[in-house]
Amino acid sequence: MNGFESVEILLVEDSDADAEMTLRALKKQKLANKVTRVKDGIEALEFIACTGAYADRQSVQPKLILLDLKMPRLDGIAVLKRLKSDEKTRMIPVVVLTSSAEESDMVETYNLGVNSYLVKPVDFAQFIDVVSQAGLYWAVLNALPR
Repeated sequence: MNGFESVEILLVEDSDADAEMTLRALKKQKLANKVTRVKDGIEALEFIACTGAYADRQSVQPKLILLDLKMPRLDGIAVLKRLKSDEKTRMIPVVVLTSSAEESDMVETYNLGVNSYLVKPVDFAQFIDVVSQAGLYWAVLNALPR
């Protein structure tokens, strides 16, 4: 089994259009076969904790979380706070993928321990390129402690 087969990415994105573009970009790097998409922060935390709709899921954590900030029910900053304050999830790389170029959002997420902050490009080709490069680096090339 090569590294590509074991990749699991949690995509936390409420926009269907942005989720579809992200999946296209990950397919470009052959990373889309093990992507799970959730539509808000509550669903993301349930997925990670194997509760709610994900109670039957095996508790293998994703190698990467792509996290939008502006979402209904529970936003990305609240999700990031929970993930980085929990010993069990602190080491999972989290890449914020958002349309927000607000300096305050960047500062807050880095203070909380985000691994990378990417502003979604408006141009389709640039969006595909940014996401495919980030996915390849964080899900395949980046080394994590066991």
